[in-house]
Amino acid sequence: MNRILVLIHIAILLISCNVSKKEEGKTVFRYNSENGITSLDPAFASSQDNIWAVNQVFNGLVQLNTNLEPIPAIAKSWKISETGKIYTFTLRSDVYFHESECFESKARRVVASDFVFSFNRLMDPATASPGAWIFNDKIANGGFKAINDSTLQIELVQPFAPFLGILSMPYCFVVPIEAISFYGKSFAQHPVGTGPFQLFLWEKDISLVLHKNPTYFEQQQGESLPFVDAVNISFVANKQMALLQFLEGKLDLFNGITSTTKDVILDKSGALKKEQSNQITLEKKAFLNTEYLAINLDSGSVSWPWNNVHFRKAVNYAIDRKKMLQNLRNNVGQPAEGGFVPIGLPGYNQNQHYHFQYNLEKALEELELSGYASNPKPIRLSTTKDYLDLCIYIQKQLDDVDIVCEINVLPSSELKEQKRNNNLEFFRASWIMDYPDAENYLSCFYSKNFSPNGPNYTHFSSSPFDQLYEQALVEPSDSIRMKLYERMDSVILSDAPIVVLFYDQSVRLLNKRVSNLVNNPLNIPHLKYARIEQL
Repeated sequence: MNRILVLIHIAILLISCNVSKKEEGKTVFRYNSENGITSLDPAFASSQDNIWAVNQVFNGLVQLNTNLEPIPAIAKSWKISETGKIYTFTLRSDVYFHESECFESKARRVVASDFVFSFNRLMDPATASPGAWIFNDKIANGGFKAINDSTLQIELVQPFAPFLGILSMPYCFVVPIEAISFYGKSFAQHPVGTGPFQLFLWEKDISLVLHKNPTYFEQQQGESLPFVDAVNISFVANKQMALLQFLEGKLDLFNGITSTTKDVILDKSGALKKEQSNQITLEKKAFLNTEYLAINLDSGSVSWPWNNVHFRKAVNYAIDRKKMLQNLRNNVGQPAEGGFVPIGLPGYNQNQHYHFQYNLEKALEELELSGYASNPKPIRLSTTKDYLDLCIYIQKQLDDVDIVCEINVLPSSELKEQKRNNNLEFFRASWIMDYPDAENYLSCFYSKNFSPNGPNYTHFSSSPFDQLYEQALVEPSDSIRMKLYERMDSVILSDAPIVVLFYDQSVRLLNKRVSNLVNNPLNIPHLKYARIEQL
């Protein structure tokens, strides 16, 4: 193993030296993507690695500020009709797609019909986008209209308060029809966007290099964005090796912690170790991400013991989440002993905060009510290697109440595919907020959103929940809608289709030479703002 790590390190050094020669005299922001980037097509921006990269290459009508409020992007303004169903956007006239051979190596101005094409493409079953669900039952027939080149109109079936937030998602970024026609399925590897950076080089399994878009339309305090000349994204799968690169100054950003890296950089309280403070800036922020275990409740495949609600509750009570965070994450995150909607988002159910607090006595009571002792059966928890330590901890906790839990470790891509196709009985999952409304979380339990066509991976189905969900969709009052959200979360807790583990925090390490890179609750780095001091 040591020889392998040494060889990997030598390879990284050779790659870094080669890149450094090419980038001499330029400001380059470097970060690592340990899971790799599979697609730069916005229609397939479903993983964090893809989302981070796609955000540098593309834009949408609107974007979110640090308070998660929609602000202008390609749309410079908009109006919403009194009925709340018609949105009219006025587009900027100075936004151009990147130069590309699909335009005969020229740039082309973005017009309203580009958004009509992009949105219809997203919804087209032939595209098979995992993001098609965001427009499900929301858009009227023929609801995307280009009134003229600078005016786009979107008509909804019924009012939907979070709609502007939805339009900030990467799925809604604009793409040109010429590029889709020219590249076909390989558009994912030959992206043509409007963003602050454009693709320069993509070496599979090695690195992806983006260059500054010299005609980008946004400014900050009168200065054109972006501030750096290039972005270099490496693909080092080993988190420890990536941390080593960061500590050696070869990366400007290191994101997230694991059991193998936490003690190198953080003390037991979760603060940065003193010996690292001279060269590193630590940023911790509430990250709207709920980590949980999902249970497959599909009526055609759910079997004993998961078809028993008392057994599902017993599993919830049996896990000491506080101890888990202390021992495995150096107190990064907050124990989730309540609902699915995380702390910090309106709609969080404060009244249910301690609903599933660790309680061994209650776990045994629920287990007895389930009848599990008379018909014990091992359960199987599927995960990836990155979360193996967490699942081993859960395995030991369940063993305390005589539940045998087997662990099934899968590659990340396979786990994702299996859960989409409803082939796993019990698996680790997470839900990172797509748009700033609790409805985004609760949509994961709406019966019309069954995977693979939506985000309901548990195939949970409840008439009371669906009725509340549909009522909330058309409710214009924010305060009433929040109450409906809380009631929906209570239904989820009552039926226990999931085991919520913790509400996350983002942990970013930045090289001291980096400035102006503001963190946000979505943990998406907007590199157009980053500045790098030349050393």
